[in-house]
Amino acid sequence: MPLLSPLETMATMVDPPNGIANQGKHYYSMWQTLFEIDTKYVPIKPIGRGAYGIVCSSVNRETNERVAIKKIHNVFDNRVDALRTLRELKLLRHLRHENVIGLKDIMMPPSRSFKDVYLVYELMDTDLHQIIKSSQALSNDHCQYFLFQLLRALKYLHSANILHRDLKPGNLLVNANCDLKICDFGLARTSNGKGQLMTEYVVTRWYRAPELLLCCDYYGTSIDVWSVGCIFAELLGRKPIFPGTDCLNQLKLIVNILGTISEADLGFIDNPKARKYIKSLPYTPGIPFHNLYPNANPLAIDLLRKMLVFDPSKRISVTEALEHPFMSPLYDPNSNPPAQMPIDLDLDEEMGEETIRELMWKEMLYYHPEVASANA
Repeated sequence: MPLLSPLETMATMVDPPNGIANQGKHYYSMWQTLFEIDTKYVPIKPIGRGAYGIVCSSVNRETNERVAIKKIHNVFDNRVDALRTLRELKLLRHLRHENVIGLKDIMMPPSRSFKDVYLVYELMDTDLHQIIKSSQALSNDHCQYFLFQLLRALKYLHSANILHRDLKPGNLLVNANCDLKICDFGLARTSNGKGQLMTEYVVTRWYRAPELLLCCDYYGTSIDVWSVGCIFAELLGRKPIFPGTDCLNQLKLIVNILGTISEADLGFIDNPKARKYIKSLPYTPGIPFHNLYPNANPLAIDLLRKMLVFDPSKRISVTEALEHPFMSPLYDPNSNPPAQMPIDLDLDEEMGEETIRELMWKEMLYYHPEVASANA
């Protein structure tokens, strides 16, 4: 994030565009971006900028609670991105878990022909990517606690029939007291046994499971376990374990560390060209994880070895990982109830802008029953 001058770091109140104020809204400028937000929220400063918008910290004047407001600008400029936003809104309305980010509000726009969307989340201090990059020491207890919370959240998501599909350190928000919450559910899908195509554009390659890299037709919850293994390794080594430059290079890096894949572990690859590529790679004995991470707890190494297994059918499950000796001191099966019911996230991938807009409007109404009843 660029260093900002003191004047740029704070939100600046401005006049409404064209001098016309919308009722119940006030206007702020942050990072040269106009925020048109409900008057009950007072922005403090911008805290992040990503592909999907600008995030600022704010205070809810009615509750005194600090929150994060994300502005998604011109949400319908890209239909795929709009669909991704809708998917996250639908999902977060149903999810209730202390290790999953909470969506507290979606601001009602002045009219149904809105272009921007304002989401109000719980405010967190940083993310795991920033922590790993920092010079802060990470003890065995830190690694254990971060991993434990991530696995707890995943157990809950999988019980709701949800695959996250894009777990990475930047999608794991962290507080000063080391509480961790998963965010960014734009790529999440219902686990229905039938794989959906994942384009290069959307999924972060370094954390992508072999079955996705190999374009297999079927995948399940084990794709998230692979991503957790990559994140775990990054916590232990303070750098990505498989920083591939492209899809084939990614596979090569994986095989270089895991060692040549045996014939018995290639059975899940349903694409003949993909299987041929893996078999064409030169023999390598692999690199033992205890050589890569000599200071790590032996139990941590054992769990990592069980997560980063090439064949998804032989990869440890989330529940088994929580019951593993490295995790079990923290794990109480009775304190992590499953989701109340499976969530159906099957949206029509081909739906047009107007349909997406209408469904987003409906999601907003869940947070604003007063508007819904006024329009009834």
